[in-house]
Amino acid sequence: MAETLPVKKNDIVEVTFNDLTHDGSGVAKVGGYALFVPDALPGETASVKVLKTKKGYGYGRLLEIKEKSPKRVDPPCDIYDQCGGCQLQHFSYEGQLDYKRGYVRDVLERIGGLSGIKVHPTLGMDEPWSYRNKVQVPVAEKNGELIAGFYRKRSHSIVDMDHCLITDKVIDEIVQTVKKVAKACGIAPYNEETHRGVLRHIVARIGRNTGEVMVVLVTKGQDLPFRKRFIKEITENYPAVKSIVQNINNKRANTIFGAETRTIWGRDVIYDNIGDIRFAISARSFFQVNPKQTQVMYDRALEYAGLTGQETVIDAYCGIGTISLFLAQKAGHVYGVEIVPEAIEDAKANAELNNLDNATFEAGKAEDIIPAWYDAGVKADVIVVDPPRKGCDEALLQTMIDMKPKRIVYVSCNPATLARDLKVLEAGGFKTIEVQPVDMFPQTMHVESVAKSVLDVSN
Repeated sequence: MAETLPVKKNDIVEVTFNDLTHDGSGVAKVGGYALFVPDALPGETASVKVLKTKKGYGYGRLLEIKEKSPKRVDPPCDIYDQCGGCQLQHFSYEGQLDYKRGYVRDVLERIGGLSGIKVHPTLGMDEPWSYRNKVQVPVAEKNGELIAGFYRKRSHSIVDMDHCLITDKVIDEIVQTVKKVAKACGIAPYNEETHRGVLRHIVARIGRNTGEVMVVLVTKGQDLPFRKRFIKEITENYPAVKSIVQNINNKRANTIFGAETRTIWGRDVIYDNIGDIRFAISARSFFQVNPKQTQVMYDRALEYAGLTGQETVIDAYCGIGTISLFLAQKAGHVYGVEIVPEAIEDAKANAELNNLDNATFEAGKAEDIIPAWYDAGVKADVIVVDPPRKGCDEALLQTMIDMKPKRIVYVSCNPATLARDLKVLEAGGFKTIEVQPVDMFPQTMHVESVAKSVLDVSN
């Protein structure tokens, strides 16, 4: 006999919200049954229309808020109700920071079984707008006209965008200039279904501490019509632009970049700083999109590492060397490993750029390279990890446990996998001391964290 749900489609129910989902929808319970409702905030009571039901949860639409959260604000973006780029503009910034701290604490307890861990207040921004130093805008056609913007909430259709409030104002304007030129010249936007058209993405990035700008035009084929017109319009209006690049992506997949990149004007790279470390950034380099908060996060990672100038440090997901070189200023020697060979080449170049000769970089899997280093006599005092959202590889966690460093600093972009991995490290003889949430992406549900674990010598 089929289980009877407490609600059915088209029911209108009054609920109180107690949490948020990963995409910012409010979570309410009706007889223990979860309803997910966009635009609702924790603590609010509202009438909701049930739109869809599944076995364990359902979806609803907000009809009327009966009791409004004191942390609700009017979102300043005029396409916020359509665009999927932000999820929390209707939540006061103070409310966002409080929520993110509570979320990290709850996940550590629920998934990691780590109760009593000190979770500090979230480190936020004085000005939580215009912070992104990079924007990647897909291009499409609508009603015969070229449009460019972010994807609509929970869809793959594009919302045409005139400006973005969380993107640096200079690169925001440059995107609109490229869009205007493309429309004026009749450049055909790429069509995913037919695999025809020319312009696929407009990418712009700025060095927030140098002001240098790079523009990347991603095209389906080798040809970029009206190339000189693009260069003229961009360089004459924006003298901060130091590099204009064309990337060719002929794949049917919806990945942004293809394998071939060519500089069509200016330099191959732009430069930016995080603290005293200077980085060369190419079109496809990974570089944190909020350098101001990146320094805040790295400062805390440096504090947790407890370096005195003598330590050997291993950075297990080093990328282009951002954390490695930051740590190398205070360490005896830093060893960085990264699976992407191009990133390792960038890391080596960045070490040379900063005249740091106490950093060694190697391409490969951390769980393969680090044991080889250990066998060669490298004994880490501190291991730093900054893995992707899926967290650390199981073999790497076991390698860290076997190496028994004095301290592990875990930089995380996903509280759930952070909690899971800290639980493994705790079972392996490490004790989690404290966790610092950092708001790298205001107005969104994302939260970064830095955790400090030490070898438990009492066992």
